[in-house]
Amino acid sequence: MLTELETWYQSPRGEYLLECLRAKLAAELDTAFGYHLVQVGVTGCHPLFESSPIRHRIAVAPDRGERVGLQALAYELPLASDSVDVLIAHHALEFCANPHQALREIHRVLTPQGRVFIIGFNPASLPGMGMALSSRFGSTLWRQRRAISTWRLHDWLNLLGLEVEEVHHCFALPPAGRGRLRRGIEAANAWCTQHGLPIGGVYLVHAIKQVAGQVRPVQRSRSPRLIDLAVPKPATRPAPTSRSKGDSAA
Repeated sequence: MLTELETWYQSPRGEYLLECLRAKLAAELDTAFGYHLVQVGVTGCHPLFESSPIRHRIAVAPDRGERVGLQALAYELPLASDSVDVLIAHHALEFCANPHQALREIHRVLTPQGRVFIIGFNPASLPGMGMALSSRFGSTLWRQRRAISTWRLHDWLNLLGLEVEEVHHCFALPPAGRGRLRRGIEAANAWCTQHGLPIGGVYLVHAIKQVAGQVRPVQRSRSPRLIDLAVPKPATRPAPTSRSKGDSAA
């Protein structure tokens, strides 16, 4: 487990980012149904699935943790194929020794039409450039990070048959200061997120597993409720009856 990243998420910047991610995921998870939800990450204290209607939820991390339900590596998931309906990959690729294999494992365990939400630091952003600069000056945390851009991730997903649905960005400006300055930064971040500007320090990529030859079902909203109407069966034609000899003689 990356203790440095765990510590970073306990800082004011990390707590602010967690609030942004939970708010962004809440709208997405509200319509993502199924039986099993898995969050794969490198830390164990930051579940992002509280807003999901799925009851069976488990957190997977390399080391033990208070909220870690399964200890495993992202590229060696001890889960059955086609068994997970929703998967949240929280920095599971960029801090992984083999991100390609980790993505193949994610594809393997997802059910057909299963959803994956990939969270990563955006290298083409102000916070991303700050992380790259810090790694050059000896930061052990950001030196372990493998920068993965959204366009590269998009190519990887397409090769595996994972269709990208949406890409969200947040955390354009790290929170700083107090009072009016802090409120101004938060307002700027909210404006950038609302207008979909790809300059956020963190991206959230939503993709769906497609299976060749399978027709994608139409999603039904939960409200208003659709009423199932019984389709009447066609009337059966009476079978012809053979006439007796007496009838023919008459």
